Amino acid sequence: MGLFTRRRRQATDTSGLGASVIALRVGDVDVAPVGTALVIFNAAGYARRAVAGRVAPGEGETVYCVHPGPYSIDLIPFAAAPELGLRLRFLIDASDPRVTQQRFDLFLFSEAEAQLSVAAFGKAIESALQSELNQGSLDLPPCTALEEWHAFRAGLNQLLYTRFGITVDDCVPVDLGDSRDFAQMLAARVQRIATDLQFKADAPGPEIAPSPVAAPSRVAARAAIRPAVREADAKSLRRLFLELPALTSGLRVLALPAGQATFQSHQQLMQRLGLIALSVGTMPSLDWAAPDQSVSALEQNRRSADSARAVLSLDEAWALLARLQLAVPMQLDELFDDADRIVANLEHHLQRRRAASLVPDVDDSADEAAAPRKEPSL
Repeated sequence: MGLFTRRRRQATDTSGLGASVIALRVGDVDVAPVGTALVIFNAAGYARRAVAGRVAPGEGETVYCVHPGPYSIDLIPFAAAPELGLRLRFLIDASDPRVTQQRFDLFLFSEAEAQLSVAAFGKAIESALQSELNQGSLDLPPCTALEEWHAFRAGLNQLLYTRFGITVDDCVPVDLGDSRDFAQMLAARVQRIATDLQFKADAPGPEIAPSPVAAPSRVAARAAIRPAVREADAKSLRRLFLELPALTSGLRVLALPAGQATFQSHQQLMQRLGLIALSVGTMPSLDWAAPDQSVSALEQNRRSADSARAVLSLDEAWALLARLQLAVPMQLDELFDDADRIVANLEHHLQRRRAASLVPDVDDSADEAAAPRKEPSL
């Protein structure tokens, strides 16, 4: 009878929670340790939180075990000065009864894999911080005065709360010169650039019949790249589909001053975001332009790249929401101009992602050459 006994899945190792791991995907044979919480997602993506204990997911549910922290990470605010850092201490937010879905839960369901490590989460925080500093949305000048530091901390706290759902407990400048080798980082950057160039060189081009003398390694590289392109496109569209409604909801409930101009700008922004969400929900498959018309590998690469660019605009929109939540009335015109730019970029990239091909079917120059020449009339 032992041959017909179902083999039980091994329990997930949760020893790293609270140290090097923030969240782990767990199953029905696992037990959440004391001090953690369970975040349970149903098939529709709605989350609820439960206390630690034995995991008992329902049908179609996904369960994460989350340790609230605190966690400490070192960030590099300026890539050109890696020896100047910030030591950040943060915690995962507890349940807020005022919202239907916690922001960290949305991040977990939208962006996390089976495991969310402290290192990977720190990279995401560092990328968001550097992006805001490069665009001038946050200001961290040298020899920072006390008032400038408080303004930076307020903006950083709001950014991380809005973008990731975490609360900053402490943030202090640190000297990372002993632990960061700038020469080694530059060498790794050169190697990464060379790898990217090789990846683009091996990327699949237009659909051409394979040559009998084609190098097997190049053919194998192209075959390996296509699933990666498809997976990257699916991840980008998943993020857009899950996060755009939450972002729109956050922008809708902003406390804005009375005024016809502000009201109209806000309403136009909501309408455009609604149309963008509709476009994402009806986005065609990466492989097909029509039920009987496939898309070339070159166009699939281009479509996946446009999806990734749309996600970058989505991240900018989350950062904009954080700035709007702290804005005073005199800053709204500038922020709504920035919102118009971000939404226009979203519309542009999604329109390109929807297009099956950006190569014109008709050669206009050939038509002009074939047309009879017309002499100017006197």
